[in-house]
Amino acid sequence: MLFGSSGIRREYSGGFADLAVQVGAAAAKAGGSAVVGMDARTTGPLLADAVTAGILSAGSDVYTCGIAPTPTVACAARAHAFGVMITASHNPEEYNGIKLLNPDGSSFTSAQQQRMEEDVRGDHGAGWREQGHIHAIDAVSIHKNAILNGLDLPEGLSVVVDCGNGAGSAITPALLADAGVQALCLNANPSGRFVRPSEPLEKNLPYMPAMVRKRGAACGIVHDGDADRMMAFDGKGRYIGGDHLLMLFAEYLGAKRVVTTSDASMAIEEGAEVHRTPVGDTFVSEELLKWGEFGGEPSGAWIFPKNSLCPDGIYAAALLCEIAGEWDIAERVAAMPAYPILRDSVRIENAREVMAAMGAAVATDGIRIEDEEGWCLIRASGTEPKIRFTAEGRDAAAAKRMMDAGKERLRRAA
Repeated sequence: MLFGSSGIRREYSGGFADLAVQVGAAAAKAGGSAVVGMDARTTGPLLADAVTAGILSAGSDVYTCGIAPTPTVACAARAHAFGVMITASHNPEEYNGIKLLNPDGSSFTSAQQQRMEEDVRGDHGAGWREQGHIHAIDAVSIHKNAILNGLDLPEGLSVVVDCGNGAGSAITPALLADAGVQALCLNANPSGRFVRPSEPLEKNLPYMPAMVRKRGAACGIVHDGDADRMMAFDGKGRYIGGDHLLMLFAEYLGAKRVVTTSDASMAIEEGAEVHRTPVGDTFVSEELLKWGEFGGEPSGAWIFPKNSLCPDGIYAAALLCEIAGEWDIAERVAAMPAYPILRDSVRIENAREVMAAMGAAVATDGIRIEDEEGWCLIRASGTEPKIRFTAEGRDAAAAKRMMDAGKERLRRAA
């Protein structure tokens, strides 16, 4: 199976470059030009060149934007047939991947991925007279201007931004500076080496609370490797969980129809009508094509369909600054309903086979067990050899009981 829950992603090996050429050629089969970008990983240039070679060989033009976030590539791709992002998102540096984007920002749908699975081994080469051409494009300026024209950021607002040595370094500091926001920027060099784990989890950011408080900042902003994700801290230096950040955005935007994933808190249903999808921003985007005003998942992927169907951590960062200029974020979050949520994972090399043995029709969608007091979602990771658990309960005891029930299911199957 070529595609996971977020494009093609794996640990880098020499054979990945060969696959990238084939993917580029297959993606260009239908014709039209493409935008190609990459995050800061050291294997990014090689894979970007390989994908570009495949697209050119099929007779399509390529507009290259170098290091840029996934949502920035998606924004630039609006004027082209498709976009290609070389990224492994929040995974460690040894991983990389290929994410294919439609002009509306959405990831290739399940049907498009299926066609790619069939086409990727084919011969889509054009003759020597029909080879495509390479052009440079300033995707960062396109995205930055689109955000600044659509939001009203408060001049003089103080924030702390941690770009995590990722692609967000190429745009978020400059965007906030242009808006007059006073941003203390951390790890804002796209070095290809992450000084902290790329996933913006609270445990990976122990220095942020003190930085926010010392700065007297209204909020803290954190990106992952390709800045499709954004997580945050309030003005008191407290980490805002993904479920509460989802609710904060929905409340501020007045969104009453929200799309989120099966591992999101039941608390969101107290303020909006909710459609749930399997875990993965691709599924959220697909549902937003049909229904909903706003969507996201508690891992930090926020999708604003009026702007793009790509998770946009850059837009989310700017929107949070706008919110901080109008609301006391800490006060708003404190007033939100909250139920205990537990998350854990177990490394298992044959995770998909084990999930099938547990009865999951699709390993990465998983299975969900629930009762009146809580639920537990058990699913194979779409990007790593792991089985992930998420459990929520009306109280801590109920959450633990659901987590224990999920792990017992795994123990019996494995």
